[in-house]
Amino acid sequence: MAHRQLEKALQILKKYWGFDSFRPLQDEIILSVLDRRDTLGLMPTGGGKSITFQLPAMALDGLALVVTPIISLMKDQVDNLLARGIRATYLHAGLTRRETTLCYERCINGKAKFLYVSPERLNNQNFIAELRRMDVNLLVVDEAHCISQWGYDFRPSFLSIARVRKLFPEVPVLALTATATPRVVTDIMDKLEFARRNVFSKSFARDNLTYVVRHTHEKNDELVHIVASMRGSAIVYVRSRNRTKLIADELRRNGITADFYHAGLSIEEKEDKQNKWKSGELRVMVATNAFGMGIDKPDVRLVVHVDVPNSLEEYYQEAGRAGRDGKRAYAVMLVKPTDRATLHRHLAEAFPEKDFIRRTYERVGNFLEVAVGEGYGKMFDFNFNLFCYTFKQPILPTHNALRILTQAGYIQFVEEVETQSRVMILANKEQLYNLNPTTKDADKVLQALLRSYTGLFADYVFINEETMAYRFGLDPQNIYEALLEYTRMHILHYVPRKRTPYVIYTTSREEPRHLLFPKAIYEELREHMRARVDAVVGYAFGDENQCRERYLLNYFGERVEERCNHCDNCIEARKRASYDASDVQDGILYMAGQRPRRLEEFLATLRFTRDDIISAVAFLVDEGFLTHQPDDTYLKS
Repeated sequence: MAHRQLEKALQILKKYWGFDSFRPLQDEIILSVLDRRDTLGLMPTGGGKSITFQLPAMALDGLALVVTPIISLMKDQVDNLLARGIRATYLHAGLTRRETTLCYERCINGKAKFLYVSPERLNNQNFIAELRRMDVNLLVVDEAHCISQWGYDFRPSFLSIARVRKLFPEVPVLALTATATPRVVTDIMDKLEFARRNVFSKSFARDNLTYVVRHTHEKNDELVHIVASMRGSAIVYVRSRNRTKLIADELRRNGITADFYHAGLSIEEKEDKQNKWKSGELRVMVATNAFGMGIDKPDVRLVVHVDVPNSLEEYYQEAGRAGRDGKRAYAVMLVKPTDRATLHRHLAEAFPEKDFIRRTYERVGNFLEVAVGEGYGKMFDFNFNLFCYTFKQPILPTHNALRILTQAGYIQFVEEVETQSRVMILANKEQLYNLNPTTKDADKVLQALLRSYTGLFADYVFINEETMAYRFGLDPQNIYEALLEYTRMHILHYVPRKRTPYVIYTTSREEPRHLLFPKAIYEELREHMRARVDAVVGYAFGDENQCRERYLLNYFGERVEERCNHCDNCIEARKRASYDASDVQDGILYMAGQRPRRLEEFLATLRFTRDDIISAVAFLVDEGFLTHQPDDTYLKS
C-alpha cells in the first residue's frame, strides 16, 4: 500500500513541481498524511515544507484547509499554486465582502483544492457556518509553534484550530514548523489534540553552515570587513527599520551593492528590491525580520546579524537562509559588550507593567470610539503611530501591551496588512461598449485595464495603477477616479490598495479594572522569555571553547557529544592545538621588527586565533618588547 502511495506521490511531484525525487523527510511526512494520521513535521528553513502538505492534498479528494499567520506568505503560496495550474484561494480580514463570498462559493462547489486562512478567521461564526458546507480532506497548520504559549511567537487565535477539528473528526491534521524545542513539540500535539504522538524531525545540524560570533566595538566596520572579504549573496539582519537604510548606505559607500528592506515599504518597492537581489543585481539585502519568509534563494553565502536576536529560534531560522544549495555558507552574529544589557532591556519592554497594559486598552477603546459593552466581533482600522502620538505612549511597550491584550483574548491586534489594488469586471463584454463615464480619460482607463490584465471577468485580479499610468500615458489620479466611477456604475468592482494595522474586538469592551492577565500569559511567559534570552547570552558570550552548533542542537533537544569542527570556536580550538604562546609572540615580533604595524595587520596576517594575538600583543607591550606608538601602531622595542 505504501509503495503504491509513494508511486502516486512521485507522479504528482513530477507533474506539478517537475522533481523526480523527494528531499529528506518529505516522503515520510507525505505517506503519514496519506495514511490519515495526525502528523507533526519539524523541517529546518529551506527543507521544502510546503510540498509536504500541497502534494498529499492533491492526492486526496476534497479541499485542504491551510492555517497560516503570515498573510504575505499566504498570497505568495496561492500565486505559486495557481501558476502550476492548481486551484487555490485565501481568506483574510483585508478582503471585501464580495471577494469573501466568491471564495466561499469556489470552495463549496469544489472549484478549489486549497483554502488558506489567517488564524483569526477561525473565530468568525460566518466562516464556521460556510466551512461546514465544504468537503475538507486535510487540515494544515503552518508555523505550528504559534499554537504553543512556550513558542517564541505565540498566537492565541491558533487555539481555535482544535475547535475546527471537531467539525471534521476523521480529517488528519498536519502541523509544520522549522523551529521547536522539545517542550513546544509536545505542546503543539496537545493543543491540536493528536490521536497519538507522531513526529518527523530532521536534524537541526547543517554541515555546510559555519556559525561565527564576532566580538567588536565597531559593528559597522566589522560588517564592511566581513562582507568585503567574501563573495556571493548576503542578508544582513537588524532590528530597526531606520537602520536598514543607514547600514545599506554604509555598505554602498564601501563599494558593495546593497539595498534595504522592511515591512513599511510598498508592495512594489518590496518586489523590486527582492527581484534585484534574487537576480544578483544587488549583492546584499539589509533587512528586518520581515525579509526572508517565502524567499527561496539557495545560493546565499552569508547571513549576518548586526543586532543580537531575542531567541535562538529566531536566529536559527534566519541564519538558516544561508547555504540552502548545500555549499559552504556562514552565519555571523556581531556582538559588543552592551548587547547583554540590550537583551535584558528587550525583556523588560516585552512585558510592561499591568497598569500600563490596562491604560493602553482603555485608550484604544477611546481612540476607536468603542463604548464599554460594545465592539464584539467588529474590526477597526488602527493607526498605531497616530495612537502612540495622540496619547504620548512609548512605541515598544505599547506594541507589546497590544500583544499581551491579544494573548489574553480581549482584542486581536494585526499589524501592517497591505493589500494591492484589485478589480473584477461585473458587466458582460457587450455592456462595456455602451458606457458614458464622466471622469477624464475613463474610456482609456478601461481599455488599458483590459489590455493589461486577463481573467478580469472571472475573478478579482491584482492591478498596479502606477504601471498602467506609465504604460499608457495616463494620470494615476484619473485612473483611480475612473475605476471608482465604474464601480458606482456596477460595471466593475474596484478595491483600492490599503495598508493599515487593524484591531478586532474578540470580546465586548471591558472596564480596565476588570481585565485579567492569567499567570500563564504574563509571569510564566516572561520567565520563558528570560530563559530564551539567557540561551542567546550563553551562545554569544559563553565559553569560547564551546561548539556553536552543538550548543544550538542541544537547545533544540538533540543531544550530541561530538563537536561540529566547522564553527569558529572549533576552528580556533584546532589552531590552538598546533602552536604555543611563544609561536604567537615570535610572529608578532617578526612583523613589528620590519616596520610599525597596526593590530589589524597582525590579525589579518598571522594564522593564530584572534584572542591569542590580542593577548600576546598586550603581554609584549607590558613586558617592554613592543612599543605602542601614538599613531596606534606597534613597533619592536
